[in-house]
Amino acid sequence: MNYSFIQVLLIFIVTFIVAIDQFSFLESLYQPIVTGPVIGLILGDLQTGLVVGGTYQLITIGNMPVGGAQPPNAVIGGIMATVFAVTLKMDPSAASGFAIAFALLGQYLITILFTVMSPMMKVADDAAHNADPKGIAKVNYIEMAVLGTGFGLIVVAFFIAGSSFGEALTNAIPKSAMSALSTAGGMMRYVGFAVLLRVMMSKDMWGFYFLGFALALIVGGIESLSQSTLLILAFVGFAFAYWDYQISIKTKQAELSGGDYSDGI
Repeated sequence: MNYSFIQVLLIFIVTFIVAIDQFSFLESLYQPIVTGPVIGLILGDLQTGLVVGGTYQLITIGNMPVGGAQPPNAVIGGIMATVFAVTLKMDPSAASGFAIAFALLGQYLITILFTVMSPMMKVADDAAHNADPKGIAKVNYIEMAVLGTGFGLIVVAFFIAGSSFGEALTNAIPKSAMSALSTAGGMMRYVGFAVLLRVMMSKDMWGFYFLGFALALIVGGIESLSQSTLLILAFVGFAFAYWDYQISIKTKQAELSGGDYSDGI
């Protein structure tokens, strides 16, 4: 794939911003569903970026750090998945599975970066001890700059190497193996969502889950509505959530007023 200096520079800038966002801004700009379309637009294929971003988002949706254990980095994985899908014309599921290795390697490099930067905490502590807010702000700005630059260099290196090396690798991989990789990448979406459900779901919510599953099958089976299945179910879900919110508010108001909430009469 032929890429220009401007494309490489834009990818570096986007990575720089979203890397800082992942740990400092927390505006969810780093999520694959955001970075996928942006990187796709830079590489000239917005549609593929949207598909890959949504696919990789489902893979990472249940990922969370537990103590010192870090999941594959969402920033690096999401960007590289889009790069592979666009530059190598890979299936979005296969590209997502292929990018996991880069996300893992990138997370190791980021962990090393964090370790190297750890002495900066002592500088921040000293500034706090001396009541020096400017010193604390300076430490934060330096750390964000180093973090963003580190992420950007890693992604650019992966982008340059992956675009050339990845093409030779995908050509060498048998079609059966690529099909298996695509299947594995597709399965990871459901695993990611299952992990999220395992953390969030309570027994009171299972009825809504099965209702949504049934409605998805019904609406998806109607040809005239199948293209809008997700949008329709989103409205249905919002309706149930809003109804539940209203009931909860009325119940709480009744409890605070000392009344007995039954049917509102």
